[in-house]
Amino acid sequence: MTDPTPGAEILHLAADFPPAPTAAWEAAIQKDLKGADYEKKLVWRTDEGLAVRPYYRREDAAGVTAPVGIPAGWAIVQDGALPDNAVRADEWHDQGATAVQELAYALSAAVEQLANGSKPAFVFAIGSNYFFEIAKLRAARLLWQQVAQAFGATEPVAIYARTARSNKSLFDPYTNLLRVTTEALSAAIGGCDALTVEAYGFDSHLAANVHHIVKEEAHIDKVADPAAGSYYVESLTHSLAQEAWKLFQQVEAQGGFTAAKPAIEAAIAASRTAKEKAVASRRRTLVGVNNYPNTMEKTPASGIIPARWRLAQPFENIRNRTLRYAKANGRYPKVLLLKRGDVKMRMARAQFCLNFFGCAGFDIVESDTLEHADLIVLCSSDPEYLGLALDVIPQTEAPVLVAGNPKDQIDALKGAGVAGFVHLLSNAVDTLTEWQDKLGLPKLDQEPIR
Repeated sequence: MTDPTPGAEILHLAADFPPAPTAAWEAAIQKDLKGADYEKKLVWRTDEGLAVRPYYRREDAAGVTAPVGIPAGWAIVQDGALPDNAVRADEWHDQGATAVQELAYALSAAVEQLANGSKPAFVFAIGSNYFFEIAKLRAARLLWQQVAQAFGATEPVAIYARTARSNKSLFDPYTNLLRVTTEALSAAIGGCDALTVEAYGFDSHLAANVHHIVKEEAHIDKVADPAAGSYYVESLTHSLAQEAWKLFQQVEAQGGFTAAKPAIEAAIAASRTAKEKAVASRRRTLVGVNNYPNTMEKTPASGIIPARWRLAQPFENIRNRTLRYAKANGRYPKVLLLKRGDVKMRMARAQFCLNFFGCAGFDIVESDTLEHADLIVLCSSDPEYLGLALDVIPQTEAPVLVAGNPKDQIDALKGAGVAGFVHLLSNAVDTLTEWQDKLGLPKLDQEPIR
């Protein structure tokens, strides 16, 4: 290259920064892992059973077919109006279906409509799994291309999208606004033809504004298929389409969509149960619901989220049970996080317990001094727990728990009077419900305590 500025240094970026081969990246990763298991540390296994690697390169997208018919813009549909022939994959999403199930069942239902001489349209709910939702809509067009060719259909399928309902919560409702914003972006980048952003616990004008921000400030509608060329998204689109095609073929082998409905409902129910367990154990985070709760927020947002099933409902039931107790007694159950000993461990475990018990709506107090509480949680290091328990338990009538899972001391701690343990493997719904029962909080179908 020739630089017009006399005396300026000429940069040869391509020569000075040669591309690093995949083997070099892998060697650097193995060095940083220091013997840790690559698959366990860096590979994410999704609800769909897909393995998502820590990075993607050009070779990962080699031979991947790009979808066609992706529009550069979308229609704003605030009333949620849908065509009569719409395939309602959004309902399966909000019943707990995986992305692969949504795609496969939508394709099977579309094939039935095509066979009957009707051209379908797809309706998808868009959840918070940002890149997967982008890839889901792109995969839907790929799958449609394959089926449409067999029926001689030439026009691209219309895709209607709306923000999901199953991941929304009545507590910390402005987190719902963040959710619908990323969901709207996923839908727009994924190439929907029409988009509905619904308000859940926040003002409806904010939902309408999401459209305008994505269109007029982010300018997402100026480019057709903005995800094209992303090695990760292209690979993910291909993987979802492949897995959905396999499942579609299984449905067709059972006689088609209508004949396979009982099996489809059973499969969605199994996926729903798996998601419920992941949220209850906090392996899957719903911000403000099962982790990072706003401990100052005691009452839910007004209104009803129009969904038969939501991931937040078990935690909302726990919070509402606490609220009912507080209204009847003039106070909330108090949990004391008693922090002593090793600074690093006591702080980390106290933070864990603040999130854990905060999800029940309890009042949480952190202190290194024993004081009156309904429930006391010892926050320290494993070697210090037995001595701490022997000191504290005789001084209080409140149940005493241990933050952690000191396996070698479980029996000794129980013998000292420890009433339970909370740790990363605890099922939060079961554990919080257990302690609401033991503390005498009335169940939601019972009369309040007088």
